[in-house]
Amino acid sequence: MYKLNFSIAYALLLARWKQTLVAAVGVTFSITMFIALLGFMNGLNEMLDGLVTNRSPHISIYNEILPTENQPIDLYSKQENIYNFVSSKKPKNELPQIYNSIAILQSLKNDSRVLGVSPKVTTQVFYNAGTIDISGIINGIDVVAENQLFMFSDYVTKGNSNDLKNIANSIILGKNAAEMLLVDIGDVVQVTSIKGEIIPLKVVGFFQSGIKDIDKVQSYTSLSTAQKLLGVPNNYITDIQVKLPNQNKAPELTAEFRKTFNVDAIDIQTANAQYETGSNIRSLISYAVGITLLIVAGFGIYNILNMMIYEKMDTIAILKATGFSGSQVKYIFISIALSIGIFGGLIGLLFGYGLSVAIDHVPFNTPALPNIKTYPVSYNPKYYLIGGLFSIITTYFAGYLPSRKASKVDPVVIIRGK
Repeated sequence: MYKLNFSIAYALLLARWKQTLVAAVGVTFSITMFIALLGFMNGLNEMLDGLVTNRSPHISIYNEILPTENQPIDLYSKQENIYNFVSSKKPKNELPQIYNSIAILQSLKNDSRVLGVSPKVTTQVFYNAGTIDISGIINGIDVVAENQLFMFSDYVTKGNSNDLKNIANSIILGKNAAEMLLVDIGDVVQVTSIKGEIIPLKVVGFFQSGIKDIDKVQSYTSLSTAQKLLGVPNNYITDIQVKLPNQNKAPELTAEFRKTFNVDAIDIQTANAQYETGSNIRSLISYAVGITLLIVAGFGIYNILNMMIYEKMDTIAILKATGFSGSQVKYIFISIALSIGIFGGLIGLLFGYGLSVAIDHVPFNTPALPNIKTYPVSYNPKYYLIGGLFSIITTYFAGYLPSRKASKVDPVVIIRGK
């Protein structure tokens, strides 16, 4: 019986092949644009978020210098109904280093929940250009750890990042800072530390993050060079950057590390909340547009099946008069709708992948993003799964309502009218 019902549905499809083709093309176009749009939008999201998150630790451990919470006056008077108001509080007189940093680093390296750690020394400096001093920030890094965890070498647009650890007293300048200082690879730049010491550093590379305000001030040296610049011992660390296998666990582990090590810490979700919000909004817009395309295609199939039922009333009447039940008639027209949805959906998935590949090969050259050569596209399988399922669901409901109408046709009324 199912074979007979399907053969009748197939005959009706061929009898109105032009309308069937139009409906299938509508589904194909919708799925194609759905896949291409989501792939492009989410590829763009990943690129924009990557500008920040690729270089951001999942957990950043540091020592923030704040005023002492308990002032001396609070220790002196603890009587009831007495309130102390202290103005112009001064920060504690201590260095911004993480105390017991070596033990903390070792503990984090032995933690199975941690993917890797990278120590850093951050300090403000002045780049000396003749009689002009340009303010900047130098980050002393463990080059090997930075390359493994934060893809540091991908952002070094000129020179070799490994030269920082191989060449003593070397520096990788932010690209915009290098342009302001008019220096090139091999030149020596004079740097004044916060202690007033002037140290010559050899330029071995240029760094470009894609964010101009960062590249104007930020530069990199090795840990030992930064410690030498500040005149501090080799256990002096201002930041510990932690990378996790799953960044969603960062808030939970941040609270734990803050309590365990008695340090200040911030997770990536808190530090970059605005970027995550923007990414979610862009994804929501792309999903909304794609689903709207599929719904429009569903209405097209609904209209075509409605017209087909109206034109095939006599055929439906004959089927019911010869013993076909209402459920069988419903099955026939739902089969027609699903055939259109499955065929159009499969072709749409193939065309969507092809269009995504075409977009992925379109040149995209901008000085702000030297590492990006073509438009970014995401090929996440879930977009194809969502597109395929939605095409079937949309066409099913587009065929269900007309099929109910066909199943309720009274053959006596139709034949009498003829």
